[in-house]
Amino acid sequence: MTRVTDPQRRGGLRQAHTGRKVTGIVALTVALVMTMSGCVTAFFPDTKPGAVSTSTPSAEDVAENLREFYGQNVVWSNCERSFECATVAAPMDWENPEDGEIELALIRQQAPGDAIGSLFVNPGGPGASGYDFVRDSVDYATDSRLQERFDIVGFDPRGVGRSTPVTCLDAEEMDEYLYGLATSERGSEAWIDELEASAKEYGDACAANTGESLEFTDTVSAARDLDLMRAVLGDDKLYYLGYSYGTFLGATYAELYPKKAGRLVLDGAIDPSTSNFEVNLTQAKGFESALRAYLEDCLGSSECPFSGTVDDAMATIGALLTSVDASPIKNTDGRMLGANSLLTAIIYPLYSPESGWPLLSEMFADVMSGSAEYAFSFADAYNGRNEDGTYSDNSTEAFSAYNCRDYTYNDDPAKMAEEAAALAEAAPTIGPFFGYGDIGCANWPYPDGAERKKITAEGAPPILVVGTTNDPATPYVWAEALADQLESGVLVTYEGEGHTGYNKGSECVNSVVDDYLISGEVPTEDPKCS
Repeated sequence: MTRVTDPQRRGGLRQAHTGRKVTGIVALTVALVMTMSGCVTAFFPDTKPGAVSTSTPSAEDVAENLREFYGQNVVWSNCERSFECATVAAPMDWENPEDGEIELALIRQQAPGDAIGSLFVNPGGPGASGYDFVRDSVDYATDSRLQERFDIVGFDPRGVGRSTPVTCLDAEEMDEYLYGLATSERGSEAWIDELEASAKEYGDACAANTGESLEFTDTVSAARDLDLMRAVLGDDKLYYLGYSYGTFLGATYAELYPKKAGRLVLDGAIDPSTSNFEVNLTQAKGFESALRAYLEDCLGSSECPFSGTVDDAMATIGALLTSVDASPIKNTDGRMLGANSLLTAIIYPLYSPESGWPLLSEMFADVMSGSAEYAFSFADAYNGRNEDGTYSDNSTEAFSAYNCRDYTYNDDPAKMAEEAAALAEAAPTIGPFFGYGDIGCANWPYPDGAERKKITAEGAPPILVVGTTNDPATPYVWAEALADQLESGVLVTYEGEGHTGYNKGSECVNSVVDDYLISGEVPTEDPKCS
């Protein structure tokens, strides 16, 4: 989708971004954000400003060279209106903890009474800030039943946000990386050379500006960090609610620490056994399906910018992407809207149909009139770019770091061309713009990524896996696969549209998840919620 970073695979639940207005009428992302971010209102502890509390670590039988980390006391201070914040020190390299440490940032909302314990929440990405997610959207992340019974804990995984971050480019350089256009024809040898040069420059910048910790920004290390946070917060078992990529983090935790897994909910699941190409292929088909669902709804409305059948409208969108790929549209700020940025703008509102679909119609109408402003507003919201050209977070850099270490990548141009053809065949409208994503990570400073394999978490207690039947970002087949792989996986189906299922309006899903986390109640069969 971008020049080299392939963010169509960013299955993460994006955080609140401030939208910009177009024509003085429509705030492009505000309505979308309101469905992705709840109001922060519920159940704050009665503490005085500046008050400090301390978490006492639980007794842990760990290796001697990890005892200092597991034995640290966590000091919480009031912050961010009515939350508490703290930092935890973790080994930079878990295999060699004496080689240095990194810092992990946490935020929590305490339960109003006696809490069952901490409920760790991860919004996905990889690269999304759990700190921001809880601070800005605690009522979207969890409902009132969970907030009554748990201390809700958000955290920035290693490499992300307020934790020791991955740092690559300044704002101007990031604009060129995300929105810059190649000068050669898509798929040509010269085009590939351009992308490889850009990827190499980007990776080198990440290595130079991040330092040694870049090598250890991966999900296995983040899962070990999660166990450390669990322990030093005084919890004997992990209670966890992970969305999208957060399901991979949670499943990895269960694989590493099955006896420490308490109750884990994995919503919007990723299949840990899928290769990079299989991820792209499944997501291309997922977004294509979601786009068709949008058009089926749109064509029955007088506000729809398309006419004819769904197939006719899909052909129009495909032609529009091809058109801007050949002749980009200039935005008022000078940036050029090419196919990659337009595809980002199309995908972003598909995450949340109720609020996103109407705005998607307005965006298509705007682009077809020759304007790029609406599309850039969506692309900017997705990429965390502010109206003044700065970036609100480092999610793009962290996304790159995690994915480049969590997968292996193919750097053979002939193989990439073969895979690109398969993507175009599987998803004829958007698939042609999903190919060649391997280039970015094939040129990463630490290219020896992990081999993907099934996760069974043998010996773990029941783990809830929530899958939405027409989820475009993390397709339902992945939830089925993960629930089947896990020795104790329990599938909860949400028959609907959009990304993830919990706290999205289904009383059935919320009831199943809440009952499980609060009391350990496991459904005897898939409730097939709607």
